[in-house]
Amino acid sequence: MAYELYYWDGIQGRGEFVRLALEEAGASYIDVTREPGRGTGEMMEIMKSGSGSDIPFAPPFLKDGDLIISHVANILFYLGAKLDLAPKHDTARYVLNGLQLTITDFVAEVHDTHHPIATSLYYEDQKEEAKARSGEFIKERIPKFFGYFERVIANNPKGPAHISGDKLTYVDLSLFQVLKGLRYAFPKAMKGSAETYPLLQALHDRVEQRPNIAAYLKSARRLAFNVNGIFRHYPELDKAA
Repeated sequence: MAYELYYWDGIQGRGEFVRLALEEAGASYIDVTREPGRGTGEMMEIMKSGSGSDIPFAPPFLKDGDLIISHVANILFYLGAKLDLAPKHDTARYVLNGLQLTITDFVAEVHDTHHPIATSLYYEDQKEEAKARSGEFIKERIPKFFGYFERVIANNPKGPAHISGDKLTYVDLSLFQVLKGLRYAFPKAMKGSAETYPLLQALHDRVEQRPNIAAYLKSARRLAFNVNGIFRHYPELDKAA
């Protein structure tokens, strides 16, 4: 039975972190809101009409049979062992989940660069605040997070080919997506990042060259970054680090 992924159509968004794992594993899945005859209405109905504790607050969420799992890190924690993208041992899985949760924090800060006041307001309604938030994000937060992940890779006892252990995990895929997204959103700020964080760059390149990921990136399933997603390029927010 195919997994069913529920997320907004037209953007990569947070759903892309789950898609990358499914694509790398060659898993059978349905991107529900992109399916003819299904769409966003079905997703909203699940969020409104559920009667159990598994009612999702917001997309993305994943259906595996009757089971509904919400939140990116939680979905990936569930899929990791199933798709051979996480260690089998519980201790290592919890460590990996902690890294993914740190990425969740990072992605939330990315979102807040263009919506620092409220998600209910348009970007144009908070542009000046967004400029201030983006400046701080570029100066302080990108180095903080990238420096942390660079150190984790450097200290991996199994070597620097992966963020954790000696084989690809879903966190490697998520870091790839973060680097891609930030280079779209902040090209000036990200200039030189490959030299500053060489281990992160090497990890990005290895992921990009994996056969299933390379094929996905060339396919119609991989939507382009745009100014409706999390990673948005507004030239007025971008500046050299």
